[in-house]
Amino acid sequence: MDDHPEAPVRAATAADVPAVRAVTDAAYRPYIARIGVVPQPMEADHMADVKKGCVYLTGEPVEGLVVVRARPDHLLLDSIAVHPDAHGRGVGRRLLRFVEAHARALGLREIRLYTHALMWENQRIYPRYGYELVDRRIDGPYDRLHYRKPLDGTLAV
Repeated sequence: MDDHPEAPVRAATAADVPAVRAVTDAAYRPYIARIGVVPQPMEADHMADVKKGCVYLTGEPVEGLVVVRARPDHLLLDSIAVHPDAHGRGVGRRLLRFVEAHARALGLREIRLYTHALMWENQRIYPRYGYELVDRRIDGPYDRLHYRKPLDGTLAV
């Protein structure tokens, strides 16, 4: 894995789809037993998301990625995945900073995301980056916590 702490974040290409799948699977696989269902990002159509320009990644080889979707009034952070081998290297922080900058570049003033209620690690991480819990909803087999982050003039650390 890439040891450079500030590797750039770039748009994924079709050639990156195997790495997108591998990193997503590695990041989300440990949750299957805990939540009792395959996490949605593992079942995503990665090629379609790449073709739509929704996937951004970092590292060489790929250490982490985000899937984002622009909405009229916010940017949805649909998925963030960091390969377990890259944990503790600031990859997630780099990706969250990118998401904020991307939302601003699109003229959007808010980021929204959701996470499974049993992915308690995320419940500690997101508030540290300014995300506030706004709702809890059952969506089929998923018990989801919904977060939002209004964007002011400052970037997260």
